[in-house]
Amino acid sequence: MKLPVTYYQQDDVVALARDLIGKKIVSMVNDRLTSGIITETEAYRGHGDKACHAHLGRFTDRTKVMYEPGGVAYVYLCYGIHHLFNIITNSRDQADAILIRAVEPLEGIETMLERRGKSQLDKTLTSGPGNFSKAFGLDRSHYGEELTGETIWLEEVEGTRFRESDITTSKRIGIDYAEDDKHLPWRFYLNTSKYVSKP
Repeated sequence: MKLPVTYYQQDDVVALARDLIGKKIVSMVNDRLTSGIITETEAYRGHGDKACHAHLGRFTDRTKVMYEPGGVAYVYLCYGIHHLFNIITNSRDQADAILIRAVEPLEGIETMLERRGKSQLDKTLTSGPGNFSKAFGLDRSHYGEELTGETIWLEEVEGTRFRESDITTSKRIGIDYAEDDKHLPWRFYLNTSKYVSKP
């Protein structure tokens, strides 16, 4: 069953980023279904987080979707190469977001391999936010996509439970520009999975 829009509109983006570990994410792009278990996330808080694109109320063509109510996708191009997929959370104008950094592939592995130009399944297929997005066919055309529709959605996985010790908390990656906020422990990953990006 798809997670309802109310799930994404919870007000604690950090707790939600941790809760997303173990959820199933699905894409249906060009009539090809891919899915996987979320193994790594990072939280970004719209207010007071120097690492967030919406810090200090930045409102641009790129960030405007961040001010929508939670439950839509924020996809942006990083370094002109990688599309990074984020989930907008919280209520309107809060601009909180969660970056999906890695998943463990389930369905549509052949499609993922084709999109990534790979011949063999290994841990790099969907580890790292750019690799994940490419494998799942996600790009700027999915900017603002509702996560309760027929293109991208998340599901609860019945029977999947992790021990507290299976989820590691660390500082986020690649945000040295964020001054003291670069040390915030807002990255979460499943330490029992090989499908996790390099630190």
